[in-house]
Amino acid sequence: MASSYSSDLKLELMATGENAGTWGDKTNTNLNLIQQAVAGFEQVTLSSGGTLALVMSDGAASNARNMVIKFATASIAASTVCTIPDSIEKFYIFDATGLTNPTNLTIKTASGSGFTLDQAKIYAAYSDGTNLNEVSLDTLGGTVAAANISGTIATSQIADDAVTSAKIADDAVVTAAIADDAVTQANIADDAVGADQLANTSVSAGSYTLSSITVDAQGRITSASSGSAGGGFQPKHYFDGPASGTYTSNGNKVTIYAASGNGAGGTARGGSSDAQNGGASVIALMTAPISAPFSQPYAVGGGGIGPHHPNGPPGNAGGSTSIANLFTLNGGAGGLNGPVSPRTGTVGSVDGGGNKTVVKSTTSTNDWFYFAGNLIRTFGPGGLSPYGMGSPGNPGKLVIFDDAS
Repeated sequence: MASSYSSDLKLELMATGENAGTWGDKTNTNLNLIQQAVAGFEQVTLSSGGTLALVMSDGAASNARNMVIKFATASIAASTVCTIPDSIEKFYIFDATGLTNPTNLTIKTASGSGFTLDQAKIYAAYSDGTNLNEVSLDTLGGTVAAANISGTIATSQIADDAVTSAKIADDAVVTAAIADDAVTQANIADDAVGADQLANTSVSAGSYTLSSITVDAQGRITSASSGSAGGGFQPKHYFDGPASGTYTSNGNKVTIYAASGNGAGGTARGGSSDAQNGGASVIALMTAPISAPFSQPYAVGGGGIGPHHPNGPPGNAGGSTSIANLFTLNGGAGGLNGPVSPRTGTVGSVDGGGNKTVVKSTTSTNDWFYFAGNLIRTFGPGGLSPYGMGSPGNPGKLVIFDDAS
């Protein structure tokens, strides 16, 4: 009976009584072929765009029998195929580290399927007799520990979405591992940034009064100071007339509400005629710069005093309200005794000027608005007949706001 050959490694299977005198040689040949299959290495050359068919010959050394197939250095510019024979069940290692454009190379069985290279590296694969199957980390079970990794793992070796939070140890990601501008707003959880995560600035912790604050484009306070902002006005003084004294301030600006005193009404002297009302006061609102330290005398006018008996003199004028070197509001005139026409006395004047309903100062450094007393009832009513005595005028007022600390 003639010898036959194994289906996978093509080893000679000698029949009984065959190869007398040469059995030892045949056996050694089989052992060499087994050695080639287990530990053999062969370099083969690819032709770009062609097909390289590896062969497995019966009982003879063949390139498809080797464990390791190394592809010689070459540039694979077009689609190229390397095949192994069909009907072979065997494990292979393919070394493609010398190839340029390795993604153009497919390794497969002659009639079945295989796999296309994704980069120039070493591949493991096995043939099941029909198809050639790549052995990769995706198809292996178990885990890979750090001690099993030599060198580094490139980005291309990690599948998309392969690294999950469970695979990252606590405190494993350091600052150097985070690219500039890599952390966006969407990566920061709500309420995740607290005081401990904010860098210190040059601003000292504390409370600021009348503060001057600088905010940068990111909304951070970069500087803050007290007392020099000049934007926060505080009420500092309130006076009812008659009153006088000295107003002092270390501020830079002042806002003032002021009113002069109203004139007192006159007395009716019998008959059917009534006396004249006292003149209305002037009410003013002003804003003006001042130079610290500021110190000037002030006066708040009292209301005019009315007559005390039917034959007495006319009502007295209201007092003036003023701060030296800033303003003067003259009081309303006293009402005349009756009978008299017109019924209302003269309105107070501003800085000695004429009577005005609304006046804005022409002084460039101050903004003034004056309102005549006829906008509200601020005059002293005159006496009514017969023999009615006039009422006293209302006193002036002075309210001062400034930006002093």
